[in-house]
Amino acid sequence: MHIGVPQEIKTHEYRVGLTPAAVREFTSRGHQVTVQQGAAASIGFTDDAYRAAGATIAASAAEVFAAADMIVKVKEPLAAEIAMLREGQVLFTYLHLAADKAQTEGLIRCGATCIAYETVTDARGALPLLAPMSEVAGRMSVHVGAHCLEKEAGGAGVLLGGVPGVQAGRVVIIGGGVSGTNAAMMAVGLGAHVTIFDRSITRLKELDVQFGSSVQTLYSTTAAIEAVVIEADLVIGAVLVPGAAAPKLVTRDMVRQMRPGSVVVDIAIDQGGCLETSRPTSHAAPTYIEEGLVHDCITNMPGAVARTSTLALGNATPPFALALADKGS
Repeated sequence: MHIGVPQEIKTHEYRVGLTPAAVREFTSRGHQVTVQQGAAASIGFTDDAYRAAGATIAASAAEVFAAADMIVKVKEPLAAEIAMLREGQVLFTYLHLAADKAQTEGLIRCGATCIAYETVTDARGALPLLAPMSEVAGRMSVHVGAHCLEKEAGGAGVLLGGVPGVQAGRVVIIGGGVSGTNAAMMAVGLGAHVTIFDRSITRLKELDVQFGSSVQTLYSTTAAIEAVVIEADLVIGAVLVPGAAAPKLVTRDMVRQMRPGSVVVDIAIDQGGCLETSRPTSHAAPTYIEEGLVHDCITNMPGAVARTSTLALGNATPPFALALADKGS
């Protein structure tokens, strides 16, 4: 099969679908790979490195799309990319269709077979291709939130870890899955007071075992969320309902009751976000103020640490992409 790897064109998106090491796995099994010129140069993967792995370098995305039987990307295709897809072609990337009707309709019209990373499950029912970026986003959410709490960023001027004699910041994490757990690890490491909500008693027990007294775990109800969120310095939305839009668990009224200058980081925004005041932002304009709170709702947060993210994704996606390629060859 012929695999195509175009350069990402979403705003400030520097990740790439395949690393040179991953390309070598494909070419060593007889597959062709075409990579767009400069697709990953900004994160240290040169065209020569791809050539050494057996790839052909194409001058444009149009050449990549025209040549390939399967396109391997990172982010959902934008309109210009959907226009280059064709019937019978396979697209393998993150899609997050639940919150994007226009993209869904465009992909249906193009006739390609589109497989979303975030819905691929393994033998245990886990989401192995979503997990690495959830880990990155969860860890980033805390240091992004900590920065947003600084005064020059519009925040209340709170240091999450506090200092002797001054109370540490209060972090509320809604969702105890992969991203929520990684957010908790970072927040605990900074010395914050951390509360995690989840609707699974089994998951709450696991979090209790993992974090002990460092984290308070609470069962997710509207009343419980309201009572804790209105006292929070930083709220992290980390809810995931696979294949569906995230539920709006934090209402606008709850947000209004929070102290001005508090911060929201909604990493569920790819699926629509779990706060009523959340709306998508980009790395070019990451934050906005609403109801007196700083909101950071970047739809491709892991793209800011593109080399780490690409390497993490490169550990997870090749076995699945190779399985597709082998079936199509």
